[in-house]
Amino acid sequence: MTVLQEQCTRLRQAARVLALADTGTRNRALLAVRDALLAASDEILAANREDLEAGKAAGLTEALLDRLALSESRIAGMAEGVAQVALLPDPVGAVRNMRTLPNGLIVGQRTVPLGVVGIIFEARPNVTVDAAALCLKTGNAVLLRGGKEAFRSNTVLAQVLRRAVADCGLPEDCVALVADTSRDSAREMMGLTGYLDVLVPRGGAGLIRSVVENAHVPVIETGVGICHMYVHREADLDMAVRLTENAKCSRPSVCNAIEGLLVDRAVAETVLPRIRAALDACHVEMRGCPETCAILKDGAVPAGPDDYDTEFLDYILAVKVVEGLDEAIDFIAAHGSGHSEAIVTENYSAAQRFLNEVDAAAVYVNASTRFTDGFEFGLGAELGISTQKLHARGPMGLEALTTVKHIILGSGQIR
Repeated sequence: MTVLQEQCTRLRQAARVLALADTGTRNRALLAVRDALLAASDEILAANREDLEAGKAAGLTEALLDRLALSESRIAGMAEGVAQVALLPDPVGAVRNMRTLPNGLIVGQRTVPLGVVGIIFEARPNVTVDAAALCLKTGNAVLLRGGKEAFRSNTVLAQVLRRAVADCGLPEDCVALVADTSRDSAREMMGLTGYLDVLVPRGGAGLIRSVVENAHVPVIETGVGICHMYVHREADLDMAVRLTENAKCSRPSVCNAIEGLLVDRAVAETVLPRIRAALDACHVEMRGCPETCAILKDGAVPAGPDDYDTEFLDYILAVKVVEGLDEAIDFIAAHGSGHSEAIVTENYSAAQRFLNEVDAAAVYVNASTRFTDGFEFGLGAELGISTQKLHARGPMGLEALTTVKHIILGSGQIR
């Protein structure tokens, strides 16, 4: 038996205990995790500084370093997210759809944990905490496999989590971290049928594609964020400038930041220079179609063949002038990743068409795509943002980590 198989065996045993724990016990464990994170802030930040130094030496991009970085405020935010999860209604054990059949059988469904959840993720140590919190609340054990860039941070965070859980009388193996950050461990996780009940990849396009294509374990596909802001010809242009700036610049390294800007030809000459001026503070590079470059002159460079299909995770924005709503919707269908799409318009019919016809996990009217987030949607935290259509879609909170068992009550019926 391999090290990972031994870990998963302990996780499965812990999952059986955790699934039977009552709501109060699981909530106490979550509040203990919150307190432990705040108490261990200095230890966590020290480990994170080592990761950041190593990342800089390895030449990580600013976007990846931003994803990797922790601070007192980010740790406090993680702790608050854990507390919010504890306050949410417990989805486990809910009974629904009870009905009596003509033969007298009473049939219904009860929500139950998935079992053992595996997460493969890259340079985002907050995933360690968010995933563990959601899994604890829903009675699932979790196996975390982070990237080498965040290994020191993840190790300390996992130790803090395990101690807090054990102090509340639950098995510390409700949470486990894979010590091997090589590709070998990722490949082995993909084949742990019978040990893992589901596998969730969180990271760049390469990681997600590798897991989806190679895993034998059931996979919930989280998505690359090629998101767009579309400025309709009847948009409030002040709002369009403000939303574009927020959606691109507030934190470009995350998946809900926009990578593409579509502008109706009717307002392009008016609004594009204003957007260019607003993005100058962050030195955003605008890569545009010929019409965009003609309007902005030195304010844009020609877009390359792959720019409209790239998740930059950086201060880069691909811009396209479109004739109208039909072309915008077609463009998003061809180049979007199914994550988050937004329209800015004062036209009710255009807004409704956009909502109805754009195929994405989150579709916005007159709001920034940066709200596509489990915490912002009131889920406390998120396991990831699913862009697939089966089981879960959008920010994955508590319900996405449960399944159902059918319960049947009889009085001696035979078939």
